[in-house]
Amino acid sequence: MDDNKDNNNKNSSVYRILKILLIMILTSLITCIVTIRLVRRSYLNASGMTYLSTKLGIIRNKLDKEYVGDLNEDEMLEAAVKGYVNGVGDKYTEYYNEKEMKEFLETTEGSYVGIGVYIAQASKENKIIIINVIEGSSAEEAGLKAGDYIKSVDNVEYSGEELSKVSAALKGKDEGTEAKVVVIRDSEELEYYVKRKRIRVKSVASDVVKDNIGYIKIATFSENTSEEFKTEYQNLKNQNITALIIDLRNNGGGLVSESLKIAETMVDVDKVMLITSNKQNKEKEEKSRNVPIVDVPVVILINEYSASASEILAGCLKEDCGYKVVGKTSYGKGVIQNVYSFPDGSGMKVTTEEYFTPKHNKINKVGIIPDIEISMGEEWEKYANVPFENDAQLQAAVEELSK
Repeated sequence: MDDNKDNNNKNSSVYRILKILLIMILTSLITCIVTIRLVRRSYLNASGMTYLSTKLGIIRNKLDKEYVGDLNEDEMLEAAVKGYVNGVGDKYTEYYNEKEMKEFLETTEGSYVGIGVYIAQASKENKIIIINVIEGSSAEEAGLKAGDYIKSVDNVEYSGEELSKVSAALKGKDEGTEAKVVVIRDSEELEYYVKRKRIRVKSVASDVVKDNIGYIKIATFSENTSEEFKTEYQNLKNQNITALIIDLRNNGGGLVSESLKIAETMVDVDKVMLITSNKQNKEKEEKSRNVPIVDVPVVILINEYSASASEILAGCLKEDCGYKVVGKTSYGKGVIQNVYSFPDGSGMKVTTEEYFTPKHNKINKVGIIPDIEISMGEEWEKYANVPFENDAQLQAAVEELSK
């Protein structure tokens, strides 16, 4: 019996030793694999940067030896960084030098130096189109009109995918300078010299259109747009409106936060207004936290130039509140950019999230589909400010609210 016990103890000891050895071997193997992966990733990153710096060094040496003109190192480095970011292949991810960054931030604040136009990409024609001209701006004074296609700015021609470049060209110089803008209007080429000046944008305007139906036009989502919306709504309520039309046509977006604040004036507390998904596919819900103040029936107007924050608002109100959407399918920009500032004053806009409607419907490259689809007619489809008697979409919204 004692011999059996000794044998069992010996076997048990051997088993424990083997188990420990096996654990040590597995631990070493896993550590080795992880280390190899980390070293490989570090090597790839380091080799990529080494390649980049080596390539730039080779190019710089060749330019020093061969180029007949003077070299501006600062401008060359800025162009290299801009090209590096452009290589991402995402038209919404952009690098801004110090001056461009300042202009970009001014735009979100509702004040900037420019000629006073809103522009968009006309995908079908692969051109840049003026979708709205700011009232009282130098563009209006010069004679530019919504519906004009921009062919060139300061003798540089642009195609449809170069929207940000056209925007920078129009407002990329000092206040008081002139921009030479060539446009195509009804197949005719027209040339304008438009002075750049400080533009202060009022993003919200209101009116009473017919039969006590209120009308609020949101041109863009900049700082304080939500407060402007609340003020205009209260003004309309003081005029005893019984229904409301929110016009998001030709609104290319802006600050998502302002769009959501406006949504909160109509969406019940704790309802999901927006779903976002990041690089790790981690989803986040944005919920309404405030008691709604809008207490009349609402219809939303959109068109093919309603984008980004406009689509967030339209999709939210359609799905959370059951409000009807009238017009044409929106642009389909369902991604969000974060803006990062660097110590030297430059910055970068990076696409960090995709967003979805409250019912998790995709917006990117799809758009918001209207409940009542109606076009403006060929004569008026490219114009932003259309008389009521010619505005088929606005008339359809009024008809819907009059039922």
